[in-house]
Amino acid sequence: MMPWRFLLGFAMLAAGLSVPLAARAADRPAGYGIVVSEETLADPAWKKVVAALLEKHHERHAITITWRASPDEALEKLAEHRPRHACFVARPEEAGREFVAAVHQLCRRIDDDPYGDVLWGILTGFDAANALAIAETSAPLIIRRVTAGTELAMDRVVEGEWFCELTRNRMVRKVAGGEAREVKGPDDTTAALAARLSDGQTDLFVTSGHATERDWQIGFRYRNGSFHSGGGKLWGVDTAGRKIPIESANPKVWLPVGNCLAGHIDGPDSLALAFMNGAGVRQMIGYTVPTWFGYAGWGMLDYFVEQPGRYTLCEAFHANDHALVHRLATRAAPGDEAGLVHDRDVVAIYGDPAWDARMADGKRSFKQTLTEVDGTFTLEIEPLAGAKSFAPVNTNGSQRGGRPIVAFLPRRIGEPKVLAGEEWKPVITDDFVLVPLPPEGHAEPIRIVFRGVVPDG
Repeated sequence: MMPWRFLLGFAMLAAGLSVPLAARAADRPAGYGIVVSEETLADPAWKKVVAALLEKHHERHAITITWRASPDEALEKLAEHRPRHACFVARPEEAGREFVAAVHQLCRRIDDDPYGDVLWGILTGFDAANALAIAETSAPLIIRRVTAGTELAMDRVVEGEWFCELTRNRMVRKVAGGEAREVKGPDDTTAALAARLSDGQTDLFVTSGHATERDWQIGFRYRNGSFHSGGGKLWGVDTAGRKIPIESANPKVWLPVGNCLAGHIDGPDSLALAFMNGAGVRQMIGYTVPTWFGYAGWGMLDYFVEQPGRYTLCEAFHANDHALVHRLATRAAPGDEAGLVHDRDVVAIYGDPAWDARMADGKRSFKQTLTEVDGTFTLEIEPLAGAKSFAPVNTNGSQRGGRPIVAFLPRRIGEPKVLAGEEWKPVITDDFVLVPLPPEGHAEPIRIVFRGVVPDG
C-alpha cells in the first residue's frame, strides 16, 4: 500500500499544484526544489517519481518547477525560492552531457557570484520504476565497506579492499578494527570485483582506468577483465571470456573518479543506467566526456573519502566544485586553466541530492567546527596531524591534494562581514565559507569570524 502522503502528493500534482497537503506557509521558504520538464511531468510513470519526492521532502517545503524547452527556464523560480537542494528529475533520454552542462551553468547563475548556488543532483534511471526506487530511498547510508579498483586511503575507511589497476596481484585489504595490509590478489580481478558488488555488503564502489559509455576496463597497465552494460543490466567478462552476472539491490554509491565517459547517459545501454538499475546505485558521479585533467573526479576522494563523515556525497561534490571555481577565480594554479575549464561542467552527480550518504566517521587530518551565536559565525580549524595536517592524504590519481577547506552554512545569510581571520583570504557566500588550504607544515589553529544577516523573505 502506498503511504497516504504519497497519494496526497500525487493527487495534488494531478491538480496542478506544487506541494503536498502540508503546504509551506508564506514565511517558510522552500528548502527543496524539484525541476522537471513539462513533458516528463506529463508522463504518468514519471509523475509518480516527482510525487514520491514531494512526499519524501514535504517537511522541507518542496516545490515543483517546470520547464518546456530548456532547464534555463527554471532560473527565475530558483532565484525566487532559493531552495537548499534542487533535484532535476529527467528521463534518461533528457539526461545527456548537454543537460549536465546546462544544469551546472544554470546553478551558478542564481546569484552574482561565480559559485554554484544550490546543492543539486540529477535524478534519473533506466526507466521510471528504477527512478522511483531511487526517489523512494530515504534511509541514510553510512558507508562502512568499500570496494575499489584503484588505490584508496584505507586508514580512512572501516573495512574493505582495493585491487590495483597498475600492478598485477597487488591488493590491499582492511578488516574492521584492524590495519590495512597488502595481500596477493588474483591475476584477473573481474570475478572478485563482481562478487563484492553482488554480495550485498559493498556500500561504496570506486573505479578508475579506461572506460566508455558501455564498459569499464579494469586493468590500466596490465591485461585484466572488464565490466559491460546493456538494457539496464551489468556483467563482467574475465580474460578467459567467462561472463559473470552482477546484480545487487542494497543501496550504494559509485565513484568512477578516473573513468572517461562513465557518467554519460547516451542511451538505454549506458554503464551509468546499468549501475543504477542492476547494481543498487542510488548516487554516483561521473565524467560525461573523456577525462585527462582529473580535478573534478579525483577530488571526490579528497573531500568524501579522506574526510570521512564530514560531508554527504552531494556536499562533497559541491565542495569540490567550489574548489575548482575558486582555483579558476584566483588564478592559483598557473598553466592549469585549460584543464579546470575542461572539468568545470562535465561531471554529473546522479541521485536525490538531499539523500544522506556519507562515510562512517573516521580518521581526519584536521578538525573544522562552525558555530553561530547571535548572527556571528566562527569557523575553527584545528590541525590533528601536526606538520602533516594539510598535506595530501593520498596521491593516487590526478590533481590530488591542495583542496581548500569548505564548510556549508546552516542557513542562507546576507552580505557577510569578516571580523577575524581575513589574512586567510576566506571566501564567504550566502551558504558556504571556503578557506584556502594552509601550506604544508602549518600546525597552528585557524579562526575565521564573520557576520551575516538573514535575507528578507
